[in-house]
Amino acid sequence: MLDAGNDFRAMGSRGGETLEIVGVSVGNTNTKFGLFRGHELRESGALPSDGTEALCRAIVGLADRLDSSGAGQAIVVASVNATASRPLMAALGGATEKPIYQVGPDLPVPLHGRLDHEAMTGHDRALNALAAFEIMKQAVVVVDAGTAITVDFIDGEGVFHGGAIAPGVTTALKALHSATDALPEVPFVRPDPHPFGANTQQAMLNGVFYGARGLVRALVERYAEAYSGFPLVVATGGDAEMLFGDDELVDRVIPDLTLLGIVIACERSLHGADE
Repeated sequence: MLDAGNDFRAMGSRGGETLEIVGVSVGNTNTKFGLFRGHELRESGALPSDGTEALCRAIVGLADRLDSSGAGQAIVVASVNATASRPLMAALGGATEKPIYQVGPDLPVPLHGRLDHEAMTGHDRALNALAAFEIMKQAVVVVDAGTAITVDFIDGEGVFHGGAIAPGVTTALKALHSATDALPEVPFVRPDPHPFGANTQQAMLNGVFYGARGLVRALVERYAEAYSGFPLVVATGGDAEMLFGDDELVDRVIPDLTLLGIVIACERSLHGADE
């Protein structure tokens, strides 16, 4: 049942019962989805964003396992890829009676920002910022490593300041191949530990791997200088563990940060409706 245009707050909450939703984050390459009871992720998965039919089956399968005693049961979708999310929302609307809401039109992200007036921040970045500050409770940099690498700063009051957007490692490898005559198509894996790329593939992998890590370090140091204090650093996204799992700069890798942000946005919306 598609509730596009309806306010999520209209669901209301039932006597403080634990929120239970299926959160869906539609990305440029992959879509992640998870069944939450409160902040506990019970089940999750990820599939290519262009596979509408498979995604619909998987998400509806999770929605069918929502506990009938939970509060605010719904499917809540956040998207940075309208080409993929439009057919997915339509398919979900015809496949389940659970209410379906979309971050933005139906559910605001309760995040204060210090940005240009006309700035349009992607829902993934806003939800990541919301969740990271909720977890860390102090100034934090969020690194989202996927199709793009975003590096965003949230101050000690939870205010989102924006940050930087750069090509992700797979995007960079594809660009090197497509923009040159001789460089091969190389899948992203961790480069060999030897510091010198002794062949073209290892040289390309060294470039994107250590380029990404160096980019993040330079930006974090720049943010720390501007803020006059060194923030914590949280990484998320499909490439986060490989890029930053052993990087001493990064305090935590949280794979499902965007989905948790959806849950927190839902909770804040329902609590506001009860006040």
